[in-house]
Amino acid sequence: MSAELAFASKLRWWRQHRGCSQLDLAGRAEISQRHLSFLELGRASPSREMVLRLAAALDLPFREQNALLVGAGFAPVWRETELGAPELSQISSALDFMLAQQEPFPAVAVDRRWTLLRGNAGASRLVEFLVGPVAPGAAVNLADALVAPDVLRPYLANWSEVVRYFIRSVEADAAADGTAATAALLDRLMGYDGVRSALREPASGDPSGGPVLPMHFRKGDVSLRLFTTIATLGTPRDITLQELRVESFFPMDAATERVLRAWAPEAGQRGLRAPA
Repeated sequence: MSAELAFASKLRWWRQHRGCSQLDLAGRAEISQRHLSFLELGRASPSREMVLRLAAALDLPFREQNALLVGAGFAPVWRETELGAPELSQISSALDFMLAQQEPFPAVAVDRRWTLLRGNAGASRLVEFLVGPVAPGAAVNLADALVAPDVLRPYLANWSEVVRYFIRSVEADAAADGTAATAALLDRLMGYDGVRSALREPASGDPSGGPVLPMHFRKGDVSLRLFTTIATLGTPRDITLQELRVESFFPMDAATERVLRAWAPEAGQRGLRAPA
């Protein structure tokens, strides 16, 4: 397939995926509808600047902007740097600071598809209490751990409610980034036993349930109720950083806080790390 046709196909797919008419997209990109039509038919070749203008109008993530550029015959403009690379040392230090500040409560850093990159000691203690220690260097995907039947589910008392919200967030990610990898993650999660039936359950509209939905873990006599926040970098210029998320866990009640603080040993315990 020629570069023009590869670009044309990708552009048309993204426009339709975003639910835009040619007129809508042309208006956003400040070009004529006729020119956009020629680009989608492969009858006109875009400049590098035009590709980036259309990518911005479509609100494409950096990874997909690169793919659109390659489809048009241009080199990618957005780099993807390993989190541990020297170029990202300041970001890496800031990330370690954020995770350490969350102690003794859990916090993790994950990528777009919930692969664990780093976790603090609080996260290690919670995981070890629930399912045992994670093998050093083991690859961990938190989406699978949450949704699969044999990891966290046995200890999550309100699993159906939590997974219903979580799957909807993965669906939104799949719609936003349009990648095969996120679509594959969604398909894998949907294939786990009990997920589809959980999604069919009506959402609770009871206002007495609290301002946020907690994750209610229960093992033996220990009950933990945690809510989470998710932070992203405000102005990333790298694919790795654009896809980075930091999820912090907070106690929902005083009893949970007491347990988490009681578990915390002296400072300096190492947290979870992704395999090198």
